[in-house]
Amino acid sequence: MLGISVLLAAQPPNRLTAQAVPASLRARAIAILKSVPLIDGHNDIPDAIHERGGLDSVNFAVSQPKLMTDIPRLRSGHVAAQFWAAYVPVTTMDSGGGTHSAVYALEQIDLIHRLCARNARAMAMAYTAADVQRNFAAGKVSCLIGIEGGHAIENSLGALRMFYRLGTRYMTLTHWRSLDWAVASTDTAHRGLSAFGKQVVLEMNRLGMLVDLSHVNDQTMSDALHTSRAPVIFSHSSARALTNHMRDVPDSILKLVAVNHGVVMVNFNPGFLSEAVRVYGDTVNARLDRLRAAGADSATRADSLKLWEAAAPHATLAQAADHIEHIRQICGVDCVGLGSDFDGITEVPVGLEDVSKFPDLIAELLRRGWTEADVKKVAGLNILRVMREAERVAAR
Repeated sequence: MLGISVLLAAQPPNRLTAQAVPASLRARAIAILKSVPLIDGHNDIPDAIHERGGLDSVNFAVSQPKLMTDIPRLRSGHVAAQFWAAYVPVTTMDSGGGTHSAVYALEQIDLIHRLCARNARAMAMAYTAADVQRNFAAGKVSCLIGIEGGHAIENSLGALRMFYRLGTRYMTLTHWRSLDWAVASTDTAHRGLSAFGKQVVLEMNRLGMLVDLSHVNDQTMSDALHTSRAPVIFSHSSARALTNHMRDVPDSILKLVAVNHGVVMVNFNPGFLSEAVRVYGDTVNARLDRLRAAGADSATRADSLKLWEAAAPHATLAQAADHIEHIRQICGVDCVGLGSDFDGITEVPVGLEDVSKFPDLIAELLRRGWTEADVKKVAGLNILRVMREAERVAAR
């Protein structure tokens, strides 16, 4: 591993540029996306807007060059439905840390509802698969809500039920920090769901809320897959066989997803798509740690970081397609979707810089020989199926 890191560090700056997509393939991709809704499983624009001062500080209806998402680019990317992440920082779990986790989640959900209402000509709330289809027919982007971080419920099934009534249709069981009842991917503990954690999963099934296993460790993934009576999702994760990142999904779990009939929505985070990017990032972090230990001041560290970042390798659109194909190979074409993580990531793959680029990814799958029927499943039909099944389980 060290040898790889040294080799990467010695390489000149990566000059990759996006390959031109053949016009005929892009036209085919757009035609497909006019016939079925493209659904993205995870976008962090609510928190990005919050960080910039709130809705009054960002006019979402016009181009926002410092963001990866706005209505003009959603239109250009033929995005029909978006799960907006109600992200809840793990620091809200700390005593004396300020806002309670549940209150923070409520504020994010409120922002999503207001964002949608303020842009009602282009967007509409959605709570069911039928809502998504209806909004698609009307030419509007569906706004769906997913809570990112199970600490938002503060160990209360009552809070979980109320979040569902406010429109939440998935919850990521953890974020970067473990809970009493579920373990995060960053944790080395060899445990998964507690008895209460299994209650949470079953209550989500009863409500019709999707169980999102992005961010949890392998044992929690396995426990949830064996507990859930409805298909689960990974709203923004990729394939660990291609990139050895703990946020990605190993083949052993992908095989369980196939049995569960869930869906893994591929994340565009470069460190999740490219092993070279992941390894190089780890190398840079180790160098920064050594500089801190040596007493280097913040200016020296910042200058060094700028030089190292300029020499970093880049992930590409083609690698995102590689992850989609690997997941199809292991658990079938019915179990893969798209979960960009736009506006929650600080770097982007070459060719997938913002939400306008989705047709280029669809075109790449067509270039590789995918049938239009299979492309439609990846674009949105798979997650629609999972939503319908979750609704059916809840009704039963």
